[in-house]
Amino acid sequence: QLRPVESGGGSVQAEGSMRLSCALNKIVYKTDWVAWFRQAAGKEREGVASIYRGSYKTLYADSVKGRFVISQDNAKTMVYLQMNNLKPEDSAMYYCAATPWIDPRRRLDSHEYEYWGQGTQVTVSS
Repeated sequence: QLRPVESGGGSVQAEGSMRLSCALNKIVYKTDWVAWFRQAAGKEREGVASIYRGSYKTLYADSVKGRFVISQDNAKTMVYLQMNNLKPEDSAMYYCAATPWIDPRRRLDSHEYEYWGQGTQVTVSS
């Protein structure tokens, strides 16, 4: 597939954990930058975390810093988002996005990403 494929969403109680997976599939050789975004109902899409697949350099939104971890597997075909200490406000549709090149200052800007998955829903109950 010429798009990332997300998996791992679902429902969890507050303070729980969840791991999302993103399979890069056929775009794996076309993308160096991968990020997770989320969009809650009635809100704008928000950048959550990004990773540069070459150096493993990461960036996090302030709202998730210290709770979420973005990583990739050794084969660099999968990107993960480990979410800990989840809060109800983390509830959203989560999207994996990838792009060949990006201005490093815009790693959490959704307009910079070329390939998008269909999303996976995360619901956190209080």
